[in-house]
Amino acid sequence: MTHDIVYDIETYPNVFTLAARHTSLPIWWEFEVSDWVNQSRDIVAWVRSLTDARMVGFNNIGFDYPILHMLLQMGASDARTLYAKAMAVIASADDEDNRWMHQVKPSDCAVPQIDLYRIHHFDNRARATSLKALQFNMRSDSIEDLPFPAGTVLTREQVEVLKSYNRHDVEETVRFYGHTRKMIEFREELSAKYGRDFTNHNDTKIGKDYFIMRLEEAGVECYEYGPDGRRPRQTPRPFIALRDAILPWITFEQPEFSRVLDWFKQQTITETKGVFEDVTATVNGFTFVFGLGGIHGSLESVTVESDDQHVIVDLDVTSYYPNLAIVNGFHPAHLGREFTTIYRNLFEQRKQYPKKSAESAMLKLALNGVYGDSNNLFSVFYDPLFTMSITLNGQLLLCSLAERLMGIAGLSVVQANTDGITVRVPRARLGELDSACAWWMQATGLNLERVNYARMFLRDVNNYIGVYEDGSTKLKGAYEWDVEWHQNAGGLVIAKVAEKVLVEGAPIRETVERWPDLHDFMLRAKVPRSSRLFWGEEQVQNTTRYYIAKGGRPLTKVMPPLAKKPDEWRRIGVESGWYVQVCNRIEDAVLPVDFTYYVNEVEKLCLSLK
Repeated sequence: MTHDIVYDIETYPNVFTLAARHTSLPIWWEFEVSDWVNQSRDIVAWVRSLTDARMVGFNNIGFDYPILHMLLQMGASDARTLYAKAMAVIASADDEDNRWMHQVKPSDCAVPQIDLYRIHHFDNRARATSLKALQFNMRSDSIEDLPFPAGTVLTREQVEVLKSYNRHDVEETVRFYGHTRKMIEFREELSAKYGRDFTNHNDTKIGKDYFIMRLEEAGVECYEYGPDGRRPRQTPRPFIALRDAILPWITFEQPEFSRVLDWFKQQTITETKGVFEDVTATVNGFTFVFGLGGIHGSLESVTVESDDQHVIVDLDVTSYYPNLAIVNGFHPAHLGREFTTIYRNLFEQRKQYPKKSAESAMLKLALNGVYGDSNNLFSVFYDPLFTMSITLNGQLLLCSLAERLMGIAGLSVVQANTDGITVRVPRARLGELDSACAWWMQATGLNLERVNYARMFLRDVNNYIGVYEDGSTKLKGAYEWDVEWHQNAGGLVIAKVAEKVLVEGAPIRETVERWPDLHDFMLRAKVPRSSRLFWGEEQVQNTTRYYIAKGGRPLTKVMPPLAKKPDEWRRIGVESGWYVQVCNRIEDAVLPVDFTYYVNEVEKLCLSLK
C-alpha cells in the first residue's frame, strides 16, 4: 500500500520548519531547524524512511522539495543555509532563462512528489491561485496568512506561532488533497495504462503529451536533439497572408459578411495578437464580433422566451475546432499529414469509450489542447498558420450558417459564440431550419447538435442564464455560482438568488434575507505583499474574508506610491460606502448582515433585463 503524506515548509533567516500529516491516518510529524533547535538530521532520516510513501504538497515541486532535496544531499544543515536556498529558488522563478535551475527531476527525488498546484494548473499565470484563496473557496473555519513578513529574524516565541501556522497550512492542503483525489486517481490510471508518468500533469498537458506520444509512435519527429538537449520542431512564420488560411470556397450573399471576408483576404500579419480588434459585421440588426478566440455576439439586457408560436434553438458544432482540422486537413506544416490522420483516429477512438471513463477524458483533452498550443512558442504544435486556419474558418463558417438561417422568415439571432449559434424561430418554420442545418453540414462536413431553450435571460454575450425545456439551466459569467477553484467564490448568494428570481419568480429581498448559508455572503479581499489592508484603523491579513455588515468598519487598501508622487501612499476603498465585518475566523462573523448591499447586487442582474 502506498501512503500519501502532505507536507509544507516555512523558511526564515534563522528558522526552518517542516510539518507533515498522513492523508488518511491521524499521524503528524513536525521538525524545526533554528537558533535553538537543529533537527535537520532527523528530517533526513524521516524522508529516507518513507519507502512506501508519496509526498504531497502545494507547489512542492517548485519550492518545498528543491530545498528539502539539498538538505538530503548535505545530510544536515542550519536554518540560514536553507533560507539562502529558498531565496535562490524564489529569485529563479522570475528569471525566464534560469527558472528551472533548481527543479529536481522526478527520477532524482528521494520520495515521489505529488504537486496539487501543478495538477490544477495554478502554475499558469492566468490561473494562479494561492492556498489562502483556496481556503476561502473551501469555506475553511480559519483563513491564515503568513504571520510575519518574509525575511524577519524570529524570536523564540514567534517560532511557536510559525509552527502553528505551518500545521494549519498542512491541514488545509490535506483538505484540498481530498478535493483533488479523483484527479490523482485519473492520472494514476493513465500512468499505469501507458507506462508514462502523468502524475503532476495538468489536464491540458495530459492531452498534449498523449497526442505527441501517438505522433512519435507513427514515426513523426516532434523534437530535435542536440548537445543542449531537445528542442520542439516548429514552423515559425515571419508573416502570414490570411488569404492562405481561408478555405477558397467560402462565399457570402450578405454584403456585410462579404466585406469582412474580403478584408481578411487583404491582410498580411506578422503576429497573431490583436489581429481582429474592431472587426464586426451587422446583419439584420445583429452584430457579429470577430476575435482570435472565436466569433461572438448577443442580444443584450433582454429576456427571450419560447412560446406557442416560437422556439429558441441552440445549435452547437460537435468538437468544432478539432473537426475543422480533421475535415479540412489543417495541420502544423512540420508535422505533416500524419497529424490529421492521428487527429481523426483520436476522435473516432473516443467514441468507443464511456463518457465518464479515464480514456474518454484523456482523449477529449488531447483533441482540445492542440489548437491553443499551435500558437504557443514553446510547443511542438507551433505553427501560427494552423492557428489562423482554425480560427478564421471557424468564424466564417458560422457566418455562413447564420446567413442561411437568417433567410428564414421570422427567425432572429439571439446569440453567437465560438462554436455555435442560438436563434428564435417560428415553430412553423422548423422544417426550413432543419434544411438549412442539413445544407451546412453537407457543405462543411461538420455536425450540428441541437437543444431547445424555454427561456434565456441575457445581460450580454458573457453573462446569461439559459433555461432548457426540461427546466435545467446553463449559467454563465455573473450568473454562475458553481465556480472553479481558481475563480473567486465570493458573494455567491448574489448569483444564486438571481437565478431563483429570474427562473422561479422569487422575490428579491425576501429571498436574500431568508438565505440560509452565511458562507454565500462572504467576500474576499486580496492585496499583494507590497500593499496593506486596513479594517478601520486595524491592519488585517493581505488575504481577508469579510461580509457587508451593519455596524462594521470600512475596508481600505493602502498601496505603494506611484512614480509621479513618491511620497504619497494610495488609499483605495474596498466596497466604498459600505461597512464590513472581517471574519478570517468564521466565529468572528458576529454582526448582522447588511442585506441591502446584496439586494442591490441581485437587482443589477435582474431588473436591467427587459
